[in-house]
Amino acid sequence: MKKYIFLMGFILALVLPGCELDEVTDPNQPSLGGVIDDPSPQEMALLVGGLEARSRDAMGAFITATGEIARELYDFNSSDPTTLETLLGKDGAILTGSEPQLTGLMFARYQAVKSAEFIIEAVENIELDESQKQGYRGVANTFKGLALLDILNLLNNNGIRVDVKDPDNLGPYLSKAEALTAIQGFLDQGFNQLQGAEFPFSLSVGFLGFDTPANFALFNRAVAARVAIHAEDYPLAKSLAEASFMDMAADLRIGPKKMYGLGGVEILNPIFKTPQQNGDQYIVHDRFIEDIQPGDTRINKFRLRNDPTSRDGLNGTHETALYETSTSPIDYIRNEELILIFAEASIQTGELGDAVMALDVIRNAHGLANYSGPQTEDGLIEEMLYNRRYSLWAEGHTMFDLRRYGRLNDQFLPIDRPGDLVHFEFPIPPFEVE
Repeated sequence: MKKYIFLMGFILALVLPGCELDEVTDPNQPSLGGVIDDPSPQEMALLVGGLEARSRDAMGAFITATGEIARELYDFNSSDPTTLETLLGKDGAILTGSEPQLTGLMFARYQAVKSAEFIIEAVENIELDESQKQGYRGVANTFKGLALLDILNLLNNNGIRVDVKDPDNLGPYLSKAEALTAIQGFLDQGFNQLQGAEFPFSLSVGFLGFDTPANFALFNRAVAARVAIHAEDYPLAKSLAEASFMDMAADLRIGPKKMYGLGGVEILNPIFKTPQQNGDQYIVHDRFIEDIQPGDTRINKFRLRNDPTSRDGLNGTHETALYETSTSPIDYIRNEELILIFAEASIQTGELGDAVMALDVIRNAHGLANYSGPQTEDGLIEEMLYNRRYSLWAEGHTMFDLRRYGRLNDQFLPIDRPGDLVHFEFPIPPFEVE
């Protein structure tokens, strides 16, 4: 059983949505070997589109898992009891590794990893200039690193598999430190491949402004800066943020985006919820309403409900207003996060003036005056975490932030029902255990 999720991911990742590949021996599935051995330029371009499509999957699972454990939100989802029971440790319930949020995320992200590896293998067998082949490799390795980081965020100290090239002979689980090193290695390899590369393919409109090798390399460095924060390598994080598209004077929203749409092979934004509905809804945890500073415009991420809502002993007065429509894009990473990475790295490297400058950029953009608290490491950490909490609400970061600073526990987070637990990390799924 242990290979099931990866074998299925390997197969399904290569059946690309909306594309028709040549040399199909089975009318229901493309000939994978035929594409690898003799891909056409059109097929290679479609593979990139498929990789990008795979990278947007399972965001609902990821945000529900991280958001509930970090007490950012409640997923009032009547069709899935794990959202208000297991994820919140109801009556002492522990995580088993079989939760659909974990398995769904792993399935989707390993699909992306296999899609990336398929591109890297197939590009060796096509007549292209080496600079064009490097373009494919650079994009594939960037998406591969991004996908693996999401899995590691959930499994944490349990580590992850990085080598899944051969579904019949999967590599071992690496420790967290080993996995972070490997992920950073994929990103560095991709960055090097992008130097002097060409793109003989097109990315979606979500990468407008990041659709050339030089600009895509800035995205690569941004993802690498996020990885460095996870590894708590703060000097590296700061230098990578500076080498990315971070710009203190630019719009905080700038950055590549996951695109969603209606019809055909498109999927909808899974975090958008119809306003004021009583069924499927993301409810904001009260602490985010109670703790926000006066005048902070990030309050607009939360919509006051016409009527407060409750379910299974949990209550809320506000629902998500994070995305305007069911087709709104979701950021991969944006300027705002990079400035916050720069601020954190500056605090941790003792460059407190740089940290204050960066935090003021965030504060001012959201209607707040310059920071006036103590310019000490402890004071600035509190300010940085406050801004990460509200700037990156329901984007999968708060659980990691709390864990990194020793706050993912019931001494820091509220227990909303007697007997609830605060989980620290997901266990390896039982079908993956040797």
